[in-house]
Amino acid sequence: MSIQIISIIVLVGIFIVGSILPISLGVFGFVASFVVGSILGGLSIKDIFAGFPADLFVTIAGVSYLFAIVQKNGTLDIITKAGLKLVNGNRGLMPWVMFLLTAVVTSVGSSPPATVAIFAPMALQLAARYGVNPLLMGVMVVNGSFSGYYSPLNPLGLIVANLMTKCEIPFSPVTLFLNSLFYCVIVSVIVFIALGGLKALKSHVNMEEELVLTNSIEEDGLTPYRLATLIGIVCLIIAALVFNFHIGFSGFVIGLILNLMAPKKQEGLVKLMPWSVILLLTGICTYIGVLSENGTVAYTAELLNRIQNPVLTSFIACYIAGILSAFASTTGVLAVIIPLIIPILTNPAISTIGVISAITIAAAIVDLSPFSTNGALILANVKGVDENKFFKQLLIVSGFYILIGPGLAWLMFVVIGG
Repeated sequence: MSIQIISIIVLVGIFIVGSILPISLGVFGFVASFVVGSILGGLSIKDIFAGFPADLFVTIAGVSYLFAIVQKNGTLDIITKAGLKLVNGNRGLMPWVMFLLTAVVTSVGSSPPATVAIFAPMALQLAARYGVNPLLMGVMVVNGSFSGYYSPLNPLGLIVANLMTKCEIPFSPVTLFLNSLFYCVIVSVIVFIALGGLKALKSHVNMEEELVLTNSIEEDGLTPYRLATLIGIVCLIIAALVFNFHIGFSGFVIGLILNLMAPKKQEGLVKLMPWSVILLLTGICTYIGVLSENGTVAYTAELLNRIQNPVLTSFIACYIAGILSAFASTTGVLAVIIPLIIPILTNPAISTIGVISAITIAAAIVDLSPFSTNGALILANVKGVDENKFFKQLLIVSGFYILIGPGLAWLMFVVIGG
């Protein structure tokens, strides 16, 4: 049996065992990385460490550190009160406001993980505070970021355009963006209905009671330190969106400044960070890195070249892109998949923009997975629910995304739109 087949079997086994036993999937991931990568596959420890998701670790840890301060000093109460007033207390409108915010910010150039990292803590605080389904709120935040993935102003959209140019295949970046936006709106409406959004539209928060409650929680209101915290959040947004600074490092810098301003108020701050989530993600992502090193990813993608039917090949390519992207970098997956599907893209019997839309959307929509950055940020910021239970719920929803999402994209843009 080849190491590639063994690697895939182990990956499936990790999820099966991890769903049954109360043991961190991250621990399984690290052990599998060593056993499959080093003992069975002959990779060096240095090669295994190359797969450690340092960027993901710093992103989640940095943003979590900052928003632990925001939560601890009461600033989030002020933010959520403002959000409540914006929708006049309508619980069902809150997820759509977050969808629009993340869609606009991502479309104008923010990287999707940066956008989700900024808005997820606020959105899930709103959900916890006002009784909105946190799963619905989290999914809508990520869906909003999806809709701007392939904007001509977004780095990911530019990367796809660059890959297509290198392959000397003409296509329309604007059409790709509009297709992605249309797809995300359709999916969001379906999710909104499925997760109880219609019922939430009929539910309102009692604004008078909430005003009394919020005032009692806020104590001194907008204190100088809370004002500094709000300025810190604005600085984080500017650093990530305008100057393209790394959002994780920016979170640490701003968090440390706020910490030094009031060090005695930060006791237990690090304990508020989602270390169990960080362990889970880094372990699994390290194992995915091993799969890339030992050729499993390339082995899977290479199978595409053996199929002659372009419509069927595009269908399979959508699912390969979706499944791989659920556990790995969307950009990295597209960089592998797009060059491999040149024969499909150049086939006059099938729509080029339809195929590229379907595959890129399939790679993006599955980023809700708790093992991807966006899903991890939702998992790391959920409040007031059992973490393991919410993890399973998010895993089930992302499973449906993986199961249905690529096929729906293929149906819409290759079969119908093509």
